[in-house]
Amino acid sequence: MSALSPARPAPPARPEAADESRWGALIEALDLTAKVRLLTGASLWTLHGEPRLGLHPVVTSDGPQGVRGTGEVPGETGLLAPAPSATGATWDTELAERLGRVFAAEARRKKVDVVLAPLVNLQRTPVAGRHFECLSEDPLLSGALGAALVRGLQDEGVAACLKHFVANDSETDRTRYRARIDPRTLREVYLAPFERILAEAGPWSVMGAYSGLDDGTESAPLLEHRRVLRGVLKDEWGYDGAVISDWAATRTTAATAVAGLDLVMPGPDGPWGDALVGAVRRGEVDEAAVDDKVLRLMRLAARVGKLTEPWTPGGQPPPPPAAPAPAPVGEADFAALREVLSRGTVLLRDERALLPLDPDRLGSVALIGPNAVEPYLQGGGSAHVPAVRTVGYAEGLRAALPDGVRLTVHRGGSSRRHAPFVDPARLTGMRAAYLSEDGTPVGEEVRRTGDWGAFDVPDGVTDMVLTGRITLAEPGEHLLEFGCAGRFTVALDGTPVHTGEDDRGVELILESGHHHPGTHRRTVRVDAAPVRLDLRIDLRVVDADSYGRFVTAHVRHLPPGPGVEDEIAEAVGAARAADVAVVVVGTNEEVESEGWDRPDLELTPQQHRLVRAVAAANPRTVVVVNAGAPVLLPWAGEVPALLWAWLPGQEAGHALADVLFGRAEPSGRLPWTLPARAEDVPVPDAVPVDGVLDYHEGLHVGHRGYDRAGTEPAFPFGHGLGWTTWSYDRAEALAPSAPATDAAGGDGPRIAVTLTNTGPRTGREVVQAYLEAPDGAPGEPVRVLAGFAVAEVPAGGTATVALTLPRRVFQSWDEERRSWRPAAGRRRLRVGRSSRDLRLTLDLDLDLDLDLDLDLDLD
Repeated sequence: MSALSPARPAPPARPEAADESRWGALIEALDLTAKVRLLTGASLWTLHGEPRLGLHPVVTSDGPQGVRGTGEVPGETGLLAPAPSATGATWDTELAERLGRVFAAEARRKKVDVVLAPLVNLQRTPVAGRHFECLSEDPLLSGALGAALVRGLQDEGVAACLKHFVANDSETDRTRYRARIDPRTLREVYLAPFERILAEAGPWSVMGAYSGLDDGTESAPLLEHRRVLRGVLKDEWGYDGAVISDWAATRTTAATAVAGLDLVMPGPDGPWGDALVGAVRRGEVDEAAVDDKVLRLMRLAARVGKLTEPWTPGGQPPPPPAAPAPAPVGEADFAALREVLSRGTVLLRDERALLPLDPDRLGSVALIGPNAVEPYLQGGGSAHVPAVRTVGYAEGLRAALPDGVRLTVHRGGSSRRHAPFVDPARLTGMRAAYLSEDGTPVGEEVRRTGDWGAFDVPDGVTDMVLTGRITLAEPGEHLLEFGCAGRFTVALDGTPVHTGEDDRGVELILESGHHHPGTHRRTVRVDAAPVRLDLRIDLRVVDADSYGRFVTAHVRHLPPGPGVEDEIAEAVGAARAADVAVVVVGTNEEVESEGWDRPDLELTPQQHRLVRAVAAANPRTVVVVNAGAPVLLPWAGEVPALLWAWLPGQEAGHALADVLFGRAEPSGRLPWTLPARAEDVPVPDAVPVDGVLDYHEGLHVGHRGYDRAGTEPAFPFGHGLGWTTWSYDRAEALAPSAPATDAAGGDGPRIAVTLTNTGPRTGREVVQAYLEAPDGAPGEPVRVLAGFAVAEVPAGGTATVALTLPRRVFQSWDEERRSWRPAAGRRRLRVGRSSRDLRLTLDLDLDLDLDLDLDLDLD
């Protein structure tokens, strides 16, 4: 059996030159104000149309974990995929491309033309708030999977928006910091996935980042950075698509227009509009640059089917192009998401060959853990999608277990740092009065909920006053918790207990302060008689520009009840009585979200106690980690079996059951390194100093940093066990591929790796090749990922897997010459199962004069 890497498809062709010449004439005929109007969004998600160009409104939507839609359909739901880090764990470009097609169909259902995905920033630090939205810590893996996702979307006529260009790899002060990166690191690490995806898949739009960049020559906000935005992206790489701002990222007029930004989002307001018209008339911006921006938007519209013949005076404006009716969401979509998740699930450890479980030989199963009761399905922030359905872990296991097998569910203690929202039954008369500037009532609303959030507050309303009564009946200590955004006062029985004076506007959205405000805690003792507290919250309406006008107020309550230790004791008892215990621990929306970085990599202490206690009580314990980004697992070597199940999306329970009971192999491999100790992390935080985030590690990102330090991780990059075992038999050179002509370096040498499935079950293997630095090369990474491929092999079978290694792996950036320098001399290629499990060696003699005309000698 052989499994050969498919040839790379060419990027989509540009529109015909004749079309563009005609479009150019139409653009020149427009007046300046009409042209500039097109360069800022019409609304939060939609672009302007222009009948005189045949241009119809193009619709965008967030999309890394599913196509959210525009919010115009009340209660709209959609497909909720596993987090992108789970897609990264598949190491499977074919599967990623299929997922892109699923997203495209969902976009068509929601009348969306541009999906704001994939996100190919690197997982530079494990504490990054959007770590779960990224594909990998490695530039080669991120680029390969990102290109596949783009192909899947755009082959179906839906535009991808590659983001966030570039080095927007953390959340702390993300709208203000400047990433200081040396030129070689910028080229070889952080620009690398963008360059590869642009060359291989041709995304039709690119999103410019909130953050800034200091590349040693120019230091500026990214949207004003001429060297990378116009110089590298457009001029050097020849990118012909539209550069879109991240939402509310544009702060200047002429500087961003000249640097290469094409579209300000969202609209209709922003720093362009009349200000850009004035800048053109003053000669600060060339009108030809405006014309080029409009032309790029026309290309985008043509590619997504939103460009028709132009309207001519006296005639009727042409209707928008008819789109085929999309198929409704169905079981095939659910099955696709389920497959991505099961194939991305990573079996980290199975010391006693406990897995897979035979459900027909089980009498009882104890499902335990805070995330078993309340799975964390998706990360917080702009990636959030209201799911069309959700299958929890308990539901999935119950559906898969035979009749007669007893399943019990036990939380084992809360893992939350905050109290839950107050029970509506405890609230009386929760009334919101809306007031004008002079205090005149202009409306009211009554809602019995502790989760008070109101967007699209009408103009003319400047304040909201929320009043009601909270009843605390049970004897004991009650915890009340209050959180609000902006300027506010919280009072109990007329006494202020919590105030805020944050007058920022859109920044509260960008840092997710509207979803997760800081809180104030207050303990109330209840004896025999119930305690009733009158609550009043005065809120100033926050004006968040194009995001709308909003208020946020959270009222949380934790009543007296069993303590954590009591719940752990109950869970331990259930585990001891069961045939197998499945413990699910992990993160939640308090931990992983856009808007902030994590302070550390810790699970809550009670989760560690729970795992150790259950594993001690039942030697048949499987621990499942429900998290998108690394967390420290000090007990990892103590539990019999350990699975990493990511932020799983809507099919969480079904996919876990498939894996536990052997219906699907957990064939995932870690797309990042799991540290053993916090002090081992190469980049432990992402806190700017004086507005600068120094990428001090240079080329040594992720697993490269662990190799440089000689640190042993808990589990290395690329690690994963699956259901079987493998022998790596031999490696050999294949005939060289055709010479490269594309900007990303094209294809380099090809090798063939023969391996045998030595275990009892069919399995999928990810063959990984790493290029090692030459001896005596200080500052070079110890090894870099050079290629990978996936093979599925039956038990006892043998497969030959072909890997094509990108030429860029064998090149380094020479900033002085501003060009790529090919390697020369002897280099060693290592092949194996992870960055630390390397089983075959090839020596490569590189000829500088022939620019990678390689002669491979095998050891």
